[in-house]
Amino acid sequence: MKIEHTHEIAWWDAGMKHIIGLDEAGRGPIAGPLVVAGVCFSPYYAHEEIYDSKKLSEKKREQLYDEIMAQALETHVVIVDPQTVDEKNIYRATQDAMQQIVDAFVRKDGVLTDAMPLPACTLPSEPLIKGDMKSVSIAAASILAKVTRDRIMKGYDAQYPQYGFARHKGYPTKAHLQALETYGVLPIHRRSYAPVREALMPHLDLCFDAHDQH
Repeated sequence: MKIEHTHEIAWWDAGMKHIIGLDEAGRGPIAGPLVVAGVCFSPYYAHEEIYDSKKLSEKKREQLYDEIMAQALETHVVIVDPQTVDEKNIYRATQDAMQQIVDAFVRKDGVLTDAMPLPACTLPSEPLIKGDMKSVSIAAASILAKVTRDRIMKGYDAQYPQYGFARHKGYPTKAHLQALETYGVLPIHRRSYAPVREALMPHLDLCFDAHDQH
Protein backbone atom coordinates (compact mmCIF):
# COMPACT_ATOMS: atom_id res chain seq x y z
CA MET A 1 0.00 0.00 0.00
CA LYS A 2 1.46 3.34 -1.00
CA ILE A 3 1.88 6.10 1.55
CA GLU A 4 0.76 9.64 0.72
CA HIS A 5 3.70 11.35 2.38
CA THR A 6 2.40 14.87 1.83
CA HIS A 7 4.06 16.31 4.95
CA GLU A 8 7.51 15.22 3.83
CA ILE A 9 6.92 16.44 0.27
CA ALA A 10 5.81 19.86 1.52
CA TRP A 11 8.92 20.18 3.67
CA TRP A 12 11.16 18.87 0.88
CA ASP A 13 9.58 21.41 -1.48
CA ALA A 14 10.42 24.10 1.07
CA GLY A 15 14.09 23.12 0.98
CA MET A 16 14.14 21.05 4.19
CA LYS A 17 16.30 18.19 2.94
CA HIS A 18 16.75 16.11 6.07
CA ILE A 19 13.43 15.02 7.56
CA ILE A 20 13.58 12.61 10.51
CA GLY A 21 10.75 10.12 10.97
CA LEU A 22 10.32 8.65 14.47
CA ASP A 23 8.32 5.70 15.74
CA GLU A 24 8.42 3.06 18.48
CA ALA A 25 7.64 -0.57 19.15
CA GLY A 26 6.70 -1.99 22.50
CA ARG A 27 4.45 0.47 24.32
CA GLY A 28 1.79 -2.16 25.01
CA PRO A 29 3.78 -5.24 26.14
CA ILE A 30 4.19 -6.06 29.82
CA ALA A 31 7.69 -7.48 29.25
CA GLY A 32 10.78 -6.51 27.32
CA PRO A 33 12.15 -3.18 26.16
CA LEU A 34 10.65 -0.20 24.43
CA VAL A 35 12.46 0.34 21.12
CA VAL A 36 12.45 3.72 19.38
CA ALA A 37 13.87 4.34 15.91
CA GLY A 38 14.57 7.32 13.69
CA VAL A 39 15.07 7.33 9.91
CA CYS A 40 16.09 10.03 7.44
CA PHE A 41 15.89 9.46 3.67
CA SER A 42 17.10 11.61 0.81
CA PRO A 43 14.49 14.10 -0.50
CA TYR A 44 11.56 12.60 -2.43
CA TYR A 45 12.45 9.06 -1.43
CA ALA A 46 9.54 6.69 -2.00
CA HIS A 47 9.03 2.95 -1.54
CA GLU A 48 5.84 1.12 -2.46
CA GLU A 49 6.15 -1.47 0.32
CA ILE A 50 7.25 0.59 3.31
CA TYR A 51 4.13 0.96 5.41
CA ASP A 52 2.86 0.52 8.97
CA SER A 53 4.99 -2.34 10.35
CA LYS A 54 2.00 -3.95 12.09
CA LYS A 55 0.37 -4.54 8.70
CA LEU A 56 3.38 -6.38 7.24
CA SER A 57 4.41 -10.02 7.65
CA GLU A 58 7.48 -10.79 9.72
CA LYS A 59 9.33 -11.96 6.59
CA LYS A 60 8.48 -8.73 4.74
CA ARG A 61 9.55 -6.59 7.73
CA GLU A 62 12.92 -8.37 7.82
CA GLN A 63 13.40 -7.77 4.08
CA LEU A 64 12.45 -4.10 4.34
CA TYR A 65 14.68 -3.66 7.41
CA ASP A 66 17.70 -4.51 5.25
CA GLU A 67 16.54 -2.19 2.46
CA ILE A 68 15.94 0.70 4.86
CA MET A 69 19.36 0.28 6.48
CA ALA A 70 20.97 0.26 3.01
CA GLN A 71 19.00 3.16 1.52
CA ALA A 72 18.50 5.63 4.39
CA LEU A 73 20.86 8.58 4.80
CA GLU A 74 20.98 8.03 8.56
CA THR A 75 19.25 5.84 11.15
CA HIS A 76 19.32 5.61 14.94
CA VAL A 77 17.75 3.15 17.38
CA VAL A 78 17.39 3.52 21.15
CA ILE A 79 16.52 0.54 23.37
CA VAL A 80 14.83 1.49 26.64
CA ASP A 81 14.95 -1.17 29.35
CA PRO A 82 11.86 -2.14 31.40
CA GLN A 83 13.25 -0.51 34.56
CA THR A 84 13.44 2.87 32.82
CA VAL A 85 9.90 2.42 31.50
CA ASP A 86 8.75 1.75 35.08
CA GLU A 87 10.62 4.75 36.47
CA LYS A 88 9.53 7.29 33.84
CA ASN A 89 6.18 5.83 32.59
CA ILE A 90 5.83 4.68 29.00
CA TYR A 91 4.83 8.07 27.58
CA ARG A 92 7.81 9.95 29.01
CA ALA A 93 10.18 7.08 28.19
CA THR A 94 9.04 7.21 24.55
CA GLN A 95 9.29 10.99 24.40
CA ASP A 96 12.78 11.08 25.95
CA ALA A 97 14.08 8.34 23.62
CA MET A 98 12.71 10.18 20.58
CA GLN A 99 14.42 13.40 21.66
CA GLN A 100 17.65 11.45 22.25
CA ILE A 101 17.46 10.20 18.66
CA VAL A 102 16.80 13.69 17.25
CA ASP A 103 19.86 14.94 19.13
CA ALA A 104 21.94 12.09 17.66
CA PHE A 105 21.20 12.91 14.01
CA VAL A 106 24.01 14.78 12.29
CA ARG A 107 21.84 16.35 9.56
CA LYS A 108 18.33 17.44 10.46
CA ASP A 109 15.84 20.03 9.27
CA GLY A 110 12.52 18.74 10.62
CA VAL A 111 10.93 15.94 12.62
CA LEU A 112 7.79 13.86 12.06
CA THR A 113 6.60 11.52 14.82
CA ASP A 114 3.83 8.98 15.13
CA ALA A 115 1.50 11.04 17.32
CA MET A 116 4.15 11.98 19.91
CA PRO A 117 4.74 15.69 20.63
CA LEU A 118 8.35 16.63 21.40
CA PRO A 119 8.27 19.80 23.51
CA ALA A 120 12.07 19.92 23.87
CA CYS A 121 12.66 19.74 20.12
CA THR A 122 14.01 22.98 18.66
CA LEU A 123 13.41 21.89 15.05
CA PRO A 124 10.11 22.14 13.20
CA SER A 125 8.23 19.04 14.34
CA GLU A 126 4.81 17.55 13.82
CA PRO A 127 3.09 14.62 15.56
CA LEU A 128 0.96 12.81 12.98
CA ILE A 129 -1.96 10.62 14.00
CA LYS A 130 -1.40 7.24 12.28
CA GLY A 131 1.90 8.66 11.12
CA ASP A 132 3.17 5.26 10.00
CA MET A 133 0.44 5.33 7.33
CA LYS A 134 1.17 8.91 6.24
CA SER A 135 4.95 9.25 6.25
CA VAL A 136 7.53 6.98 4.61
CA SER A 137 10.11 8.05 7.19
CA ILE A 138 7.85 7.22 10.14
CA ALA A 139 6.81 3.93 8.52
CA ALA A 140 10.45 3.00 8.02
CA ALA A 141 11.19 3.87 11.65
CA SER A 142 8.29 1.65 12.74
CA ILE A 143 9.83 -1.25 10.79
CA LEU A 144 13.29 -0.75 12.30
CA ALA A 145 11.83 -0.54 15.80
CA LYS A 146 9.58 -3.58 15.37
CA VAL A 147 12.26 -5.82 13.84
CA THR A 148 14.81 -4.80 16.47
CA ARG A 149 12.38 -5.49 19.29
CA ASP A 150 11.20 -8.82 17.87
CA ARG A 151 14.81 -10.00 17.64
CA ILE A 152 15.36 -9.07 21.28
CA MET A 153 12.21 -10.93 22.35
CA LYS A 154 13.32 -14.04 20.44
CA GLY A 155 16.52 -13.90 22.46
CA TYR A 156 14.48 -13.79 25.66
CA ASP A 157 12.46 -16.75 24.36
CA ALA A 158 15.65 -18.81 24.25
CA GLN A 159 16.51 -17.64 27.77
CA TYR A 160 13.02 -18.18 29.23
CA PRO A 161 11.37 -20.78 26.94
CA GLN A 162 8.40 -21.45 29.23
CA TYR A 163 7.05 -17.90 28.73
CA GLY A 164 6.59 -18.06 24.93
CA PHE A 165 8.13 -14.66 24.14
CA ALA A 166 8.82 -15.59 20.50
CA ARG A 167 5.07 -15.89 19.95
CA HIS A 168 3.53 -13.02 21.89
CA LYS A 169 6.59 -10.70 22.09
CA GLY A 170 5.72 -9.73 25.66
CA TYR A 171 2.13 -8.63 25.02
CA PRO A 172 -0.39 -9.68 27.71
CA THR A 173 -1.91 -12.62 25.84
CA LYS A 174 -3.76 -15.36 27.68
CA ALA A 175 -0.73 -17.66 27.35
CA HIS A 176 1.62 -14.99 28.69
CA LEU A 177 -0.60 -14.20 31.66
CA GLN A 178 -0.86 -17.92 32.44
CA ALA A 179 2.94 -18.25 32.32
CA LEU A 180 3.25 -15.20 34.56
CA GLU A 181 0.94 -16.84 37.10
CA THR A 182 2.67 -20.23 36.86
CA TYR A 183 6.34 -19.26 36.71
CA GLY A 184 6.40 -15.80 38.26
CA VAL A 185 7.72 -12.35 37.38
CA LEU A 186 11.01 -12.01 35.47
CA PRO A 187 13.53 -9.15 35.57
CA ILE A 188 12.33 -8.17 32.07
CA HIS A 189 8.71 -7.69 33.20
CA ARG A 190 7.44 -4.13 33.66
CA ARG A 191 6.41 -3.82 37.27
CA SER A 192 4.37 -0.67 36.70
CA TYR A 193 1.98 -2.55 34.36
CA ALA A 194 -1.17 -3.90 36.02
CA PRO A 195 -0.84 -7.63 35.18
CA VAL A 196 2.70 -7.68 36.59
CA ARG A 197 1.71 -5.70 39.68
CA GLU A 198 -1.09 -8.18 40.28
CA ALA A 199 1.28 -11.13 39.85
CA LEU A 200 3.50 -9.63 42.56
CA MET A 201 0.57 -9.21 44.97
CA PRO A 202 -0.25 -12.79 46.18
CA HIS A 203 2.33 -12.77 48.95
CA LEU A 204 0.68 -9.63 50.33
CA ASP A 205 -2.70 -11.34 50.23
CA LEU A 206 -1.24 -14.22 52.24
CA CYS A 207 0.02 -11.76 54.85
CA PHE A 208 -3.44 -10.19 55.17
CA ASP A 209 -5.08 -13.64 55.39
CA ALA A 210 -2.74 -14.68 58.18
CA HIS A 211 -3.44 -11.43 60.02
CA ASP A 212 -7.21 -11.88 59.66
CA GLN A 213 -7.04 -15.31 61.26
CA HIS A 214 -5.59 -13.96 64.53
